[in-house]
Amino acid sequence: MAKGDELKEKLLHKQSDLEEIAEDEESLWKRVWEESKKMWLVAGAAIFFRFSIFGITVVNQAFIGHIGSMELAAYAVVMTLLVRFALGLLLGMSSALGTLCGQAYGAKQYNMLGLHLQRSWIVLLVASTILLPIFIFTTPILKALGQEESIVKEAGHISLWSIGVVYGYSISFTCQIFLQVQSKNMIVSYLAAASLVIHVILSWLLTVKFKFEVNGAMGSTVVAYWLSNLGQVLYILYKCPETWYGFSSSAFKDLWAVTKLSLSSGVMLCLEMWYYTILILLTGNLEGAEISLGALSICLNINGWGLVIAMGFCTAASVRVSNELGRGSAKAVKFSIWITVLTSLAIGIVFFFIIIFLKEKLAYIFTTSPEVVEAASDLSSLLAISMLLNTVQPVLSGVAVGAGLQGIVAYVNIASYYIIGIPFGILIGFYFDLKVKGVWLGMLFGTFVQTIVLIIITSRTDWDQQVEKAKNRLNKFGGVENSEITSSGTSI
Repeated sequence: MAKGDELKEKLLHKQSDLEEIAEDEESLWKRVWEESKKMWLVAGAAIFFRFSIFGITVVNQAFIGHIGSMELAAYAVVMTLLVRFALGLLLGMSSALGTLCGQAYGAKQYNMLGLHLQRSWIVLLVASTILLPIFIFTTPILKALGQEESIVKEAGHISLWSIGVVYGYSISFTCQIFLQVQSKNMIVSYLAAASLVIHVILSWLLTVKFKFEVNGAMGSTVVAYWLSNLGQVLYILYKCPETWYGFSSSAFKDLWAVTKLSLSSGVMLCLEMWYYTILILLTGNLEGAEISLGALSICLNINGWGLVIAMGFCTAASVRVSNELGRGSAKAVKFSIWITVLTSLAIGIVFFFIIIFLKEKLAYIFTTSPEVVEAASDLSSLLAISMLLNTVQPVLSGVAVGAGLQGIVAYVNIASYYIIGIPFGILIGFYFDLKVKGVWLGMLFGTFVQTIVLIIITSRTDWDQQVEKAKNRLNKFGGVENSEITSSGTSI
């Protein structure tokens, strides 16, 4: 072969290789774009929904915080100690519905979604009823835990109002998950936004205009939650013909299997949410608890805004992973995890710098007390770190929910939070006299350990094996025929 022909052939091969690389890059960016669209379809609506629902709590805190610092501290104790306790359990238990409905929807077993929803309603309403004594006997419970007398009396009053909110969670979480796994997200968002607007107007009328103070703020909260719930239930009953076949006695079958999965999901998320409950509890035992609790409550609520976004990505991760496992694509599962984690982390970095630069300015939204603002400003660096960590860890928890790996994550949470984080926080806060700052710093270390462990677990998971497990789960829960569902229930 002549040298000229040889050179020409090499150039042609090189051009072919470059074209192949360009096609691969184009294919990669196309995959990133397509996956991002699917992710944001779920995450965007979930974030909007959670902003609206969390906004109800923040609006409440803003109105109550301007009534007085004692009322603000009492509200912080109830919402962060007791309601967070119930929220963690019920939200965690409802996430089992995400595993079941998500994988069933991915496998096109549409007839099972309504049945799973009814089973979840039964399990969560029973769980809510079991939690009632905690809210009825709040005052003696908080006294036994060493909280200040003036705070626990008002907290006991607020907790009775919170019973309506807790029952509202049972319906709200399950309906939201049922609709989100089908990508019916906008109706959830619209209803939540409408509830928030009504809550702001009603809170102003009852709290400021008619001077009902705490009763007005809490009454408005209950109304806002149940308006959203009513809208979601009606939409499911009349606008989801593919996945809702009516109420059925078949919902009472396999309840124990659903309960076990719900409990493992509940324990996983409870251990995360109760972690910050313990932070409030430990702070309540420090000197000057009223100022410390108020400042910490403000920081945790700001942190909650960031967590709302992270939980939106948690929902997206759960839906995408469960759908792809149900569809039988391990490769798509792994790709989806990468896209969701990196997107959430990028947003977390932005929040980190916002908190560092704004500091005490955010605190004035919630209080006019200079002492509380100064204390909140002192905690701003820890708040920034917390918001950064909380953009990765919830997404990995969402991956676990989508795959049905909640039990493994529960053990990780026990070790990182309760064996490492809390003891370390007590050591720094009480024995090194860094008070609330030390307690929070120690507990952040536990969150850091948990995040690292979850990254390792996720990266080492055999997703082909998880596809097979998803098939087995679908076979286990998918044995009810359409005719059996419709014949044993109403047509609503």
